[in-house]
Amino acid sequence: QEGSLCAQHCLNNLLQGEYFSPVELSSIAQQLDEEERMRMAEGGVSSEEYRTFLQQQPSVNMDDSGFFSIQVISNALKVWGLELILFNSPEYQRLGIDPINEKSFICNYKEHWFTVRKLGKQWFNLNSLLMGPELISDTYLALFLAQLQQEGYSIFVVKGDLPDCEADQLLQMIRVQQMQRPKLIGEEAAQSRDQRLPRSDVDQAIEVNHPFDGTGMLDEDEENFQRALALSRQEIDMEDEEADLRRAIQLSMQGSRRSELSGSLPQNVPQSSHRSQTESLSSEELRRRRQAYFEKQQQQLQQQNQTPNLQDKATLSSSTPEPGPGGDMSEEDMLQAAMNMSLESVRNHLNSEEEK
Repeated sequence: QEGSLCAQHCLNNLLQGEYFSPVELSSIAQQLDEEERMRMAEGGVSSEEYRTFLQQQPSVNMDDSGFFSIQVISNALKVWGLELILFNSPEYQRLGIDPINEKSFICNYKEHWFTVRKLGKQWFNLNSLLMGPELISDTYLALFLAQLQQEGYSIFVVKGDLPDCEADQLLQMIRVQQMQRPKLIGEEAAQSRDQRLPRSDVDQAIEVNHPFDGTGMLDEDEENFQRALALSRQEIDMEDEEADLRRAIQLSMQGSRRSELSGSLPQNVPQSSHRSQTESLSSEELRRRRQAYFEKQQQQLQQQNQTPNLQDKATLSSSTPEPGPGGDMSEEDMLQAAMNMSLESVRNHLNSEEEK
């Protein structure tokens, strides 16, 4: 559609040819304006009504945007022997004519005009704002017209014989099927502009209009999110437990080693001398002595298994027994005792810190 010349397109779509130009319609409008001026002048050129008529816009039948009035369209169709009748007028409604038995309709809303015409045996919406004709079924035609009326359209029935056209002759022999409704002019261009819009800009526009508040998260995504958090917490807890266990074992080894060294030292050796001797031992020496200690305990356990009558000699006097030279503790008992000793030392350290 060119400009706002929808009245011109409406007439040419109705007649299926380039029969009217803007100049021809403007000429009809000027002729109507002159006829109206002459009728108003019959009451006197000095009358108030005539002066008011002259003060109006240059024309009531056209304007600079390309709009033409119903009078212009009606006069243009008279050239072809066609007449317009208001669809919802009492005169036409009394006739009780089914819309599918008509040939064409002209629809108007404000300054927009378009044609609904029967070509062959099928109805088409020939709106110039669409990319192409829109197929309308016989069962939908009455509903389509009623919907237009509810939207404020004025509908006119075109009476008379329309000129022959190639489209009408072709569609008399075949029927067409339309899989998709034609788009409005400019709709496809708008969609292509939206597709070319950078993704970041689209995301920002969505965030501005619909800020995220957490309520739009899908249930499945939220469930996966909660499961991931739970797994991460479990991994952190396991790491903490492993670190605590390694620390307890380390403390127990140090406590066991100190007990062994204190037992082998003379009673009159000062504590400071014992501490300095322990600190002077290298890590390799500590490892060798700890290994020798565990091997000794393992040999004693094997000897105990070979002499069953000796199993009742040793008993545990408390939940945290200290290993002695003749002890019969297993590795599991030793580990448990070491952990208890380390935990006890940690508690004592915490108590001393609190007292300070």
